Amino acid sequence: MAARRHWLQQVLAGTAAAVAAPLFVRHARAADTARFALGVASGQPQPRGLVLWTMLTGPDLPAQAEVRWEIAEDEAFTRIAARGTETAVPEDAHSVHAEPTGLQPERWYFYRFEALGQRSPVGRTRTAPAPDARVQRLHFVTASCQRFDVGHYAAWRHAAAEAPELVVFLGDYIYEYGRDSSPADAPRRHEGGKVRTLAGYRARYAQYKSDPALQAAHAAAPWFLIWDDHEVDNDYAGLQGQDLQPDFAAQRAAAYQAYWEFLPWPKAARPVGGAMRITGRLDWGRLARLHLLDTRQHRDPQACPRPGRGGSNTVDVAECPALLARDRSLLGAAQEQWLAEGWALDRPWNLLLQQTLMARCSWTDPAGPTRGRYWTEGWDGYAATRARLLGTAAERRVPGLVSLGGDVHAHYVAELKADYDDPKAPVIGSEFVGTSISSLGLPQARLDTLRPVNPHLLHVRGDQRGYQSFVLEPGRLQVRLHAVADARLPDSALHTQARYVVEAGKPGPQLEG
Repeated sequence: MAARRHWLQQVLAGTAAAVAAPLFVRHARAADTARFALGVASGQPQPRGLVLWTMLTGPDLPAQAEVRWEIAEDEAFTRIAARGTETAVPEDAHSVHAEPTGLQPERWYFYRFEALGQRSPVGRTRTAPAPDARVQRLHFVTASCQRFDVGHYAAWRHAAAEAPELVVFLGDYIYEYGRDSSPADAPRRHEGGKVRTLAGYRARYAQYKSDPALQAAHAAAPWFLIWDDHEVDNDYAGLQGQDLQPDFAAQRAAAYQAYWEFLPWPKAARPVGGAMRITGRLDWGRLARLHLLDTRQHRDPQACPRPGRGGSNTVDVAECPALLARDRSLLGAAQEQWLAEGWALDRPWNLLLQQTLMARCSWTDPAGPTRGRYWTEGWDGYAATRARLLGTAAERRVPGLVSLGGDVHAHYVAELKADYDDPKAPVIGSEFVGTSISSLGLPQARLDTLRPVNPHLLHVRGDQRGYQSFVLEPGRLQVRLHAVADARLPDSALHTQARYVVEAGKPGPQLEG
């Protein structure tokens, strides 16, 4: 542990000198073109393997570039666990997705790449436990919504400093908005216009991944990732864009290709025919089962959109009966069935990794004459999907159900119920939705109107940016809601906004301290 923290301190020291000295400089002569300017990353940890990622950068890259990689048990790379060679090609933006196998379960490793006479930064990663391992603890963080032009990534610097075992990213890795959409007082700007082409998505990812704090977070631990909408187009649903653009299928295919290229996904996940599978499941030993959902690619279009538009709206149920239609799905029938059949009944915890707020959230009294006013973009816009999911979980008595989400740019803590219309319905699970890394939230005064009409919402705070930190043990889940003082500052201080705990066998979050 001490060695890992020493290495991490070195990486974070590089982020402190972020603009003046990017992390890759220590591995290259000043006169050289930086070939690993976007850092390194790892992801999709399995008991015997994972994915190692990097991307070659700079002008005049060859059509085929040999990239050597190695993964070791120690930072000095004296005990090599595996090594190999990949070929980086322009068709994949010279990205590298190496997949070492034969590793030891539940252990830390260090990795690096070498190509074109240069060596990459060193990353730290770990494998998952064996499926039958009696794991006593998992420390992970969740994050989402890192709009580059409205803030800096101080939250990532603090998240990396925690030295988590796992990072879970819950969507909106990039934003497609153009430079003209940046606020007048933006601390930094998007490059170029609104993104809709493969070249545009690649350029936008490159801009985001140039941030040293984000690079440090990737280098600190393996990631699990899911997407939300802005990786493609605001509020898109399936093959429908917000502007109802006729060429949206091609736009989505380009976005998915860039998403795969710039993130640590395995080769098998490479998009085919404009589609990419991100749905997945992993047992973290005997401690927990992780379920990763896709609420974008397979959903029905949002109900009752604004005239001439796709995407979200906020409407009264009385004026939009489609909100309650049972044949509409947020997940698609196949994914709904996959989830229903895959709950772990033999483990104390089931962690549901998905994009947004699942608990009901009405802007008016749901017992009033309009029967509630809802945002159609999230789970409230697909109430039947939520009812089926939570109804099955209640019927099967799924242990330790915890939903983790992002998207809404606020820290939410909520009780999950199969029937929100019944005040006596039992709590069957817990929900923790993290605020954004940098994206702006709704005014707190508006959010303060939610809790009186949604008593199952225990915490709603959208005026601060940050992330959430979790320590999972067989008997309890400890949760810390972290926030930075000012996301406009790259070195902003961090504080803990609130602490919650969930006891195994007792669904529902409890305020701690």
